[in-house]
Amino acid sequence: MNGLRSCWFLADTKIEDIQVARAQDGKLGTEKFIYLTTTGRKTGKPHRVELWFAAAGGIIYLSHEGRETDWMRNIKNNPEVNFEISGNKFVGKARYLQCDESEATKAKLALYLKYYGKAEERIIEDWFSLSTLILIKPNFL
Repeated sequence: MNGLRSCWFLADTKIEDIQVARAQDGKLGTEKFIYLTTTGRKTGKPHRVELWFAAAGGIIYLSHEGRETDWMRNIKNNPEVNFEISGNKFVGKARYLQCDESEATKAKLALYLKYYGKAEERIIEDWFSLSTLILIKPNFL
């Protein structure tokens, strides 16, 4: 894998499991965008961004490749977020996922399946090799 550390340690996470979880999330999970509002770490003002996302099992997954953005730094400072999907508003707690967490594998599978479809493990791993993964757990869970 070109010297990259693999996150595919969870043998029992299967594409089929993510597809079932995604189907259970209904219409909200099929929407293309999430509107995430964080609290500015310097100003304290709301900071709203439009992002791609995936939902599986009631959990929201985000991915970002490249330098850490303001909204990401805001999450590090204050994990409480508001988000909107298809006009429905929610409150949740966001956190960065670590490579060795089972949720990181689920996030990669859910995100890749939603936007690109099925692929081999090595392709998905390569796709996310430079990405930061973030999980949002809605407060109702």
